[in-house]
Amino acid sequence: MATAANSGTFKIGGEREVVRLGFGAMRITGEGIWGDPADPEEARRTLRRVPELGIDFIDTADSYGPAVSEDLIRETLHPYGKLMVATKAGLVRPGPDVWNVCGRPDYLIQQAHISRHRLGVERIDLWQLHRIDTAVPAREQFDAIKSLIHDGVIRFAGLSEVSVKDIEAARKVFPVATVQNRYNLADRTSEDVLNYCEKNGIGFIPWFPLAAGDLARPGTVLDTIAKQHNATPSQIALAWILKRSPVILPIPGTAKVAHLEENVAGADIVLSDEDFAALDKAARK
Repeated sequence: MATAANSGTFKIGGEREVVRLGFGAMRITGEGIWGDPADPEEARRTLRRVPELGIDFIDTADSYGPAVSEDLIRETLHPYGKLMVATKAGLVRPGPDVWNVCGRPDYLIQQAHISRHRLGVERIDLWQLHRIDTAVPAREQFDAIKSLIHDGVIRFAGLSEVSVKDIEAARKVFPVATVQNRYNLADRTSEDVLNYCEKNGIGFIPWFPLAAGDLARPGTVLDTIAKQHNATPSQIALAWILKRSPVILPIPGTAKVAHLEENVAGADIVLSDEDFAALDKAARK
């Protein structure tokens, strides 16, 4: 049986070891990442399947639903055992597909406490700032995170959608354990951030990790390599991103068991250096 364990492991914060292939829990909500999922029972079955497939790292956020994702995770998987449930705050949801940034220190602290209660834990293993709010001094947001660590509300802290400069500024205030930026075979905008994370032992959590853009079309290098491995283009895209760096922790998400199992099977694919280079060259074009 395919298992996420084949993706290898990484120690978040240099201490907490997790299997590199995780699960993103944004899609276990309704359309527009709003409200309950269309098929709540299938969403629960998917969550229950997560640890069975060797995944021990789940990424969610207070804004997914909002609250729906965290509630479903607790309802289905608590107590978590070896599962590490990471969450985020810093985005306010007034409606479907609407995301407003809010980085006021009092709000961030409040939301961390609410997430701790909602997830049913004494301390959140990994809490991430969903976005740095440009309307609030970054240092004030970082100080709030430092206080959450000091008060034992969270164990490790991370950032999302940031630059190298942002990470360096944050690291002057608190240890940055993870960075979550959009990154995949077709979107390499955060290449410098990934390189920085690798150099400094920071976990890099790529969101939208299976996207391949035009490379997924029939007849492309990706399509050819996928057929050689009897795999889907998205599985090859996942295999590529796992091979790209040992600090990468991809979190493909879904609300369907079959899709989850397909994603995990991608961890079994071992790309040759030649295939990796060919995909990299095609993507950079």
